[in-house]
Amino acid sequence: MLIEYSQFINDFDKLIDILFESQKQYIKCKRGCSKCCVQGEYPYSQIEFTYLTQGYINLPQNTKILVQQNIRNLLMNRKEFKGERFEYTCPFLINGECCVYDYRGIVCRTFGLCYYDDTQGYVRLPNCAKEGLNYSEYFDVEKNELDIADIPKVNLRIDRVFNSELAKKYNIECGEIRPMIEWFGGSKKNNK
Repeated sequence: MLIEYSQFINDFDKLIDILFESQKQYIKCKRGCSKCCVQGEYPYSQIEFTYLTQGYINLPQNTKILVQQNIRNLLMNRKEFKGERFEYTCPFLINGECCVYDYRGIVCRTFGLCYYDDTQGYVRLPNCAKEGLNYSEYFDVEKNELDIADIPKVNLRIDRVFNSELAKKYNIECGEIRPMIEWFGGSKKNNK
């Protein structure tokens, strides 16, 4: 199944590259920017997490140790968390870069783009738009409005991607979708 998933990701990346190219005037993403990796829930499907694990296995031992420390700290922080929505830094972010970049999930591959979410009926913007980055010059924070005409008509939500024609072409079954921390054994709220 990972061979088919790898082929799917290769084709998916080609589509994402086209979307990034078509929106390049609005996008400020560049190497070294990791704002999208420092605060989130990072939804991952079972197949994505399995693929990500392959990337982890291929890491040098010293990087694995850093990732393991990040995961332990993350799980400890989750256990002590009392709020409603636990957001965290991705444990694979090492020295400001993703150490498993080629194995990253759909949410990571699409972050930075805006798109129309037809299931929710609104345009989804990356959080960095509110921080002066992607789309910020075209986004009115007070009115919560985006002033661009070429919003991609494709829905990039993880559940929609895995129900797309491309996923069907490779017979991809994504499995359950959960926040990344839950794949590490960090149970849901209150750790019951």
